[in-house]
Amino acid sequence: MSSQRSNLADTLHGLDGRSYGNLKQIRGRYRFGPVTLFVNRVQADPFASPSKVRVRIEHADAKLPPELITDRQDRIAAADYLLRAGNTALGRFDRKAIILGRPGQEVLERTNVRIDDAGVEARLLVNLPARGRRILGHRAADLLTRDLPDLARAMFLCEKWSDGIDGLRQHVQLHRDQLELRDHLGEAGLVGFIANGAILPRSAGDSDEPMNPEQAVPFASPPELEHTVELSSGRSLTGMGIPRGVTVIVGGGYHGKSTILRALERGVHLHIAGDGREWVITDPGATAIRAEDGRAVTGDDISPFIANLPSGTDTRTFSTTNASGSTSQAANLVEAIEVGARTLLIDEDTSATNFMIRDSRMRALIPAEREPITPFVDRVRPLLDRRGVSTVLVAGGSSAFFEVADHVIALDAYVPHDVTKQAHELVGVDPDALTVTDDGSVRQPALRIPTAKALRPASKTKSARAKGTDRIQFGRAFIDLLAVSQIVDAQQTAGVAEALEYLAEIFDGRTAITEALAEIDEMLDEQGIDGLTGHRDHPGHITRPRAQEIASALNRYRELLLVE
Repeated sequence: MSSQRSNLADTLHGLDGRSYGNLKQIRGRYRFGPVTLFVNRVQADPFASPSKVRVRIEHADAKLPPELITDRQDRIAAADYLLRAGNTALGRFDRKAIILGRPGQEVLERTNVRIDDAGVEARLLVNLPARGRRILGHRAADLLTRDLPDLARAMFLCEKWSDGIDGLRQHVQLHRDQLELRDHLGEAGLVGFIANGAILPRSAGDSDEPMNPEQAVPFASPPELEHTVELSSGRSLTGMGIPRGVTVIVGGGYHGKSTILRALERGVHLHIAGDGREWVITDPGATAIRAEDGRAVTGDDISPFIANLPSGTDTRTFSTTNASGSTSQAANLVEAIEVGARTLLIDEDTSATNFMIRDSRMRALIPAEREPITPFVDRVRPLLDRRGVSTVLVAGGSSAFFEVADHVIALDAYVPHDVTKQAHELVGVDPDALTVTDDGSVRQPALRIPTAKALRPASKTKSARAKGTDRIQFGRAFIDLLAVSQIVDAQQTAGVAEALEYLAEIFDGRTAITEALAEIDEMLDEQGIDGLTGHRDHPGHITRPRAQEIASALNRYRELLLVE
């Protein structure tokens, strides 16, 4: 098919009013000055999934500074910047017709924009116009031959940007600094860092946008936990460093406890400038743990927390289709550790009380040998001392964790104070001899190995599909991810769905879950997010998920089968 703009326009004008299926003939490659347009897939009818179209500009024309797009991480940050530039430019076009994908507050590896050695491209979803099932050819010609090339120029030609190349340079440098700070956490023995001046509250409960700084209380570290980092860029940061160990956050209701925990949950991802949390950086494997009544559990060793059931059920390989609050939280915890989590983030408000604590009166009334549940308070220090797993816990109604806490932080009107000494004095604990109750049950569990057909549902269509942010359809089954709070958007859920398809090819009856997830991570590091989709020309819009979220979906799949 001709690469001339006039020919594509003439073809579309000639298709005006004809049946929609005739649009398939426009598939191909077209050149509009520095912009190359690829029509990779044309939707079957106006009500089907949008058409897949790419727009591309080579580096010689884009003239992006090479030093900002040299390595993989720089390209992730630069692609994020270009995606945001595209969303700004998209306001001049028809947002219903052109779908670029709108990023949130996080800088993530996405398929929407790709930077390779030769050039830059945007992967678009395009609703080609129609009236009923008839082609609106004149409008389609304007869309493909005028609007999309104009959008590509606005995205990729720096002279079109309002802030020029400086905006890109600052965006990439911020990303570099955040990565350096993240690396520093491990070196400094920290699991998290919150910079002084950070704006942690969001504008609303259902929004991820920052609260107006004039209304919010900027974060200020307690002096006892203040930590300063000097970055190689010359930037100096001071804020609260959260050390490895057991940290308990307390305070009255609505004083900011859960806001800090939520910021730490999202701190596993890097954020854009102006978010307020761009200097909230958390151990990248940190995992939020909560109770989740009704979830499926397959072959988990929850015996460190639940054992000696009256039914005689073996909790070293525990399975159920309808977990209780305590068993679900135990499963969530051991599954997180199984895939490498070394920091647990827990809020008492979303936890099962009998999983977390058992007070002295209850212990006296119900002897230990008659209680199958060993509460988390008894396991939190063995997890740290034997497995190297730290915990950050929000507690508003119980002092039970004071006896095992390395640090206690109290929030008063959103201002944190180190009250560790007072908390230890209240419970009569010597901070140099914190309580450890360990009967040897906190051990490395046996590997869980799915069967060769564990992820091959009987379905002729594509098996895994994201349904919004918190649900995946897998064959005829649905996987509920509502409790997996660190997934940030539907594109990341789509990435999880693609990962399940990838896992289906790995599982052979001999490969453990942990081995398969490590293989995916290695592939993604080498090939990028496109590797999940088989390097199709246009993979659609997906975002790279963490191994923790892939495992969360796998573990909630009700038809998962393990090798016995």
